[in-house]
Amino acid sequence: MIDRILHDRKLLFEQLRQIEELEPDVCRRAEQSMEVVSDCLSSIRKSVVRGRFDSRKDEISFFKEVKPSIFCKLIYFSEVHRMESKRPSGSDATQEEFFRKEIGNLETFFFENQEFYSYYRNNQTFLDEKVFVRGNYDLQLYSEPFIYDFDPKFSTSHDYKASRILANDMLMKYLEKQLEDIKLKSRFRNNLQEERTCTWTDSKIGLVELVYAIQACGCINNGRGDIKEIARLFESVFCIDLGDFYRSFLEIKARQNPTKLLDNMRESLLKRIEEQDE
Repeated sequence: MIDRILHDRKLLFEQLRQIEELEPDVCRRAEQSMEVVSDCLSSIRKSVVRGRFDSRKDEISFFKEVKPSIFCKLIYFSEVHRMESKRPSGSDATQEEFFRKEIGNLETFFFENQEFYSYYRNNQTFLDEKVFVRGNYDLQLYSEPFIYDFDPKFSTSHDYKASRILANDMLMKYLEKQLEDIKLKSRFRNNLQEERTCTWTDSKIGLVELVYAIQACGCINNGRGDIKEIARLFESVFCIDLGDFYRSFLEIKARQNPTKLLDNMRESLLKRIEEQDE
């Protein structure tokens, strides 16, 4: 049974890699990833419930290593989707405060679970029979109330906590990258402000239209340019705050002419070409 589950996990990781390559929008990428991980977990659950592990060692290995390596992806993408959905569209300082608060939440989980972190990180085994075997719910070892909502046929007292540790590792790297990106963009923006000679003088919604058009055409990063990254780039270049550009895009879609700026740009370019040909 373990071999079949490991095969399913390998296929899942390949699906996630393809989603990462093909979907440029971070929220849609997270949604698609959550869907395939959920499907994989559902399939594996059926195998575990209907089948039997060859040994207690295999059962421990599954709940200590294999399931957490899959379930952590669901936690990770769920958290990324939540954070990106709630990510403030204000200043660099506002965004930095938001991400530092999220890092604080990860650190709180670590401090509240230091003993298990140490046990899991150091690959200790003396508690495995209690915490990674189904049915052994020692309440002195486990204090979180939602244990009672667990599927007893597909959960142990600590496999979720192991999954959370792995997910938090990925989330910490994600959050640190966001903070680093904010610093780089802020530094880039400051340099531009010192040297800039160009400012955006059309409407903000016009710039949002241009941003979405560039992303839709796949002009940046071989079509993998994330809409937020492109928007932040234009904000940096022109030292402008686009605000909630998702809402602006909804306004663009509702307009009688959703490509107003692009049409004007096309007409202006053609006119320039005709004038130079005369």
